[in-house]
Amino acid sequence: MIDKSIRQVEAAVADIHDGASVMIGGFGTAGMPDDLVEALLASGARDLTIVNNNAGNGERGVAALIREGRVRKIICSFPRQSDSHHFDAAYRAGEIELELVPQGNLAARIQAAGAGLGAIFTPTGFGTLLAEGKETRRINGRDYVLELPIYADFALIKAHRGDRWGNLVYSKTARNFGPIMASAAKITIAQVNEIVSLGALDPEVIVTPGIFVRRVVEITSKPVVAA
Repeated sequence: MIDKSIRQVEAAVADIHDGASVMIGGFGTAGMPDDLVEALLASGARDLTIVNNNAGNGERGVAALIREGRVRKIICSFPRQSDSHHFDAAYRAGEIELELVPQGNLAARIQAAGAGLGAIFTPTGFGTLLAEGKETRRINGRDYVLELPIYADFALIKAHRGDRWGNLVYSKTARNFGPIMASAAKITIAQVNEIVSLGALDPEVIVTPGIFVRRVVEITSKPVVAA
């Protein structure tokens, strides 16, 4: 019997090792798998390469990993914003490496990894510092830059609902990078609001098939404590 459900969030991330590359879904805080990231932080894993849309918000998620010195390198498209102070401090101190990737290229390179492509040509970045040292080619009268796929050892993503086979559906824009990251990592771990019985998910609306998912952990709503 295939059962990818995991009861404890800590157990779901227990094999993320020092030096691992980890994709983390989310667009800002939308779709960010906060509980998985908190468990990763508690695990003590360090020297990580993180692939995310940005470099963290405030004190949680990717920002917390950077604050605690767990991130060696970050690959992202939007590293600086009003609440990215932990990244700013680490970068200025030379404590973290940044690979800046335009957002469309970031998505395309992750998709290329999931599709098994060796590389892609994209017009974005041609003629800029981002194209330095990379192969370029003119195709049908337009200039392109060769970009390599982005793979990862692990992907941490958030979905709305899942089943024990790992099939996932998302909530509106919280989907963002989740599906493509799931296809580009060796091990994908999904936190969901609810694990439902087999057959409860309409096959026509499943976005991420279970073949791309190794573990699913249900995160129930946390109780609100009165002041």
